Amino acid sequence: MELAVDVRALTKRYGQKRVIGGLDLGVSSGVTGLLGPNGAGKTTLLRCLATVLAPDTGEVRVLGLDPADHAQRAALRRRIGYLPQDPELYGHFTVAQMVDYIAILKELTGRRERLDEVRRVLAEVDLSAQAAVKVKKLSGGMRQRLGIAVALVADPDFIILDEPTVGLDPEQRMRFRTLISRLGETKVVLLSTHQTEDVAALCERVVVFRAGAAVFDGTPDELAWQAEGKVWSTVSRPAGSEVFWRTVDGRYRVVGGRPQDGQVVEPTVEDGYLRLLSDTQEKIS
Repeated sequence: MELAVDVRALTKRYGQKRVIGGLDLGVSSGVTGLLGPNGAGKTTLLRCLATVLAPDTGEVRVLGLDPADHAQRAALRRRIGYLPQDPELYGHFTVAQMVDYIAILKELTGRRERLDEVRRVLAEVDLSAQAAVKVKKLSGGMRQRLGIAVALVADPDFIILDEPTVGLDPEQRMRFRTLISRLGETKVVLLSTHQTEDVAALCERVVVFRAGAAVFDGTPDELAWQAEGKVWSTVSRPAGSEVFWRTVDGRYRVVGGRPQDGQVVEPTVEDGYLRLLSDTQEKIS
């Protein structure tokens, strides 16, 4: 399968701190999720792929183009939609003006063409009724939805989303999943998230990062089964340092060693993620 994103031996440092070290990663069509703790390198990787940052060493090809080449980088930016963690939205613009401004930057020169595009992307994120509202008056969730709309301007081939569901209420999160699953049928979507339920619902593939390296690459089901035989239900509060929490039925769910009277239960993506991080931390230590 032809790769839409091909990363070879990518490294990136901030001062003396190595954020990504020798990363190899290939991404093809569909929806791929990035999981990992804060500081794992996910955002840095996305910024490199979005051409916001240049890697220190290594090779990157996105949609067959080399971001290190000025002309190819300009061509690539026309085909990328990017939602950063903290999107820069101008508070004195209306919602429609903000999207129209991005459409101009994406070289949609016709006024009617831009108007149609503004209407299209605002409808995608359920902001049509807020088109004339100033950005500074939007709620946090609405601002996030506007950031997603901006990333969809000009129908990009490669969509990069960094924590896209932050601030969205449950209804809007479901609407987002519907949108992204549809886009993933024909486009390349790469999203970073802390929400394991979004990964389980949306992603055909998930890559887990820790300390600037990919420590897992597979399907959500394969990630869940990293905790096979290591997830338990018990009526007694566990002792020791295992990960556990009290569930609504009054029992305790434990990820790790078997507690007294523990009954094994089927793992979830979250269980597999927690167990994987625990295992890799032990190896690092």
